[in-house]
Amino acid sequence: MKQISIFAGILALSACGVITNPNTPTNPAANSAVSYSAIGASDADGVGASVPCLPYVSCPNGTGYVQVLARRYTAAGKTVTLTNLGVPGAVLSKTIQDIGNRLNRGILINFVNDEMPFVKTDSTLVTVFAGGNDANTLGDAVKAGFGGADPEGWLNTQIVTFGHDMATLVTGIRARAPKAHIIILNLPNLAALPYASGNSMSDRRGLQAIAVGLNARINAMTGQGATVVDMMCDSRLYNPAIFSSDGFHPNDTGYALFADLVYAAAATTSSTAPKSSCSFMSMY
Repeated sequence: MKQISIFAGILALSACGVITNPNTPTNPAANSAVSYSAIGASDADGVGASVPCLPYVSCPNGTGYVQVLARRYTAAGKTVTLTNLGVPGAVLSKTIQDIGNRLNRGILINFVNDEMPFVKTDSTLVTVFAGGNDANTLGDAVKAGFGGADPEGWLNTQIVTFGHDMATLVTGIRARAPKAHIIILNLPNLAALPYASGNSMSDRRGLQAIAVGLNARINAMTGQGATVVDMMCDSRLYNPAIFSSDGFHPNDTGYALFADLVYAAAATTSSTAPKSSCSFMSMY
């Protein structure tokens, strides 16, 4: 399983149904201000795009989904303030950060401790894309023997913990920004993405199981103060043409699709719950 590429230099320096959630604010009116806080990793900085961005640096012309989404709101007549908290290599919580760093992955940032506390309190929109780095870290940890004689049991424990940490993240965002519409993108089946094509069948099945397990915990946030965009069961996410040369990060086309999905989800307080099963969950 390939390790996720990061901006090494910068890091060195620095059941389908409709659910209405009354706690989620409506999308801002056409002429209103949008205060957008983005929580993420390399995706938030557009790694793999033709115009990637450096962490914490204004990047209005970036072609990652965060920047494309901000420009779309501007084009719709809204005044947009973007706070991009994403740092390449970041994971959801300290739990997986510690596991990754035992594997010498050099993970400096996690969402719960290092990004969520800096969500703008006036945010009207918060996006979260979590789990890709986490899944790769857990897969590498199993191969390194972290599960001992019971790797499946160890993984299940990590997946349950991931769910608790995701709930902590959503609760923390809501406490800081009570007016925000929180939108979480779940994971596609990572085992079916181009970067995993050289893995053994056993490794691909393991990665698939991790992605499906993490997604179940992400999907549980639907109706709990967040809208979840279902990428696992969206066939467009499995087109190799939407990925950059590393096979893991999207390219401009892929990031434009991400922006489309978020923009549509942000337009309503009624969301379609992610599917509990689909063919993309059992490809291997």
